[in-house]
Amino acid sequence: MKVLRIGGVLAILVLLTACVTINIYFPAAQAEEAAGRIVDDILGKEKAPQQPNKSDNKSSSLQHSLFRSIAAETVDFFIPAAEAAQPDFNASSPAIRKLQASMKSRNSALAPYYNSGAIGFTRDAMIAVHDAAAIPLKSRNKAQGLISSENRDRSALYRAIADANGHPEWEAEIRATFARTWVEKAARGWWYQNAKGGWVQK
Repeated sequence: MKVLRIGGVLAILVLLTACVTINIYFPAAQAEEAAGRIVDDILGKEKAPQQPNKSDNKSSSLQHSLFRSIAAETVDFFIPAAEAAQPDFNASSPAIRKLQASMKSRNSALAPYYNSGAIGFTRDAMIAVHDAAAIPLKSRNKAQGLISSENRDRSALYRAIADANGHPEWEAEIRATFARTWVEKAARGWWYQNAKGGWVQK
């Protein structure tokens, strides 16, 4: 019985070590949270109040609690370096804040085009014309200028976030994270491209 218990502890330690090793790479959850904050700010959405966590259930067994405590302490002892290597995702630098402010100020001019379906979010986290007929002829040059400026800032933003974290190779994953976030935060009725490039109305 004792041998089985030790074997179980070792198995859990191996799994936990594997999890920590995976986590030292691109921190997807932190990136999604940061993208959500940035997109909310640009689109002018207020942050929803956090709900209290009601799932604060205590362990049903003292033995189970003790076992988990010992396992956690053992992991901390053997792999502190791996935990220290967990990146602290940075989405705030002078360059990022400048780009974010520029996009936020432009959003009021872009919003009517989103609302009319004239433009939408692309699958690569940019914007593009969805329905040129929805743009009055006299406004087409202005709309194209807004689209070009927005896309320039978006590309610079994703690159700046990757650079702020010291991982330029993360740019593609950051862009993919923002692509999902723009769609999630889009208002009802706005258009976006699906994974195959087809236009879909939210």
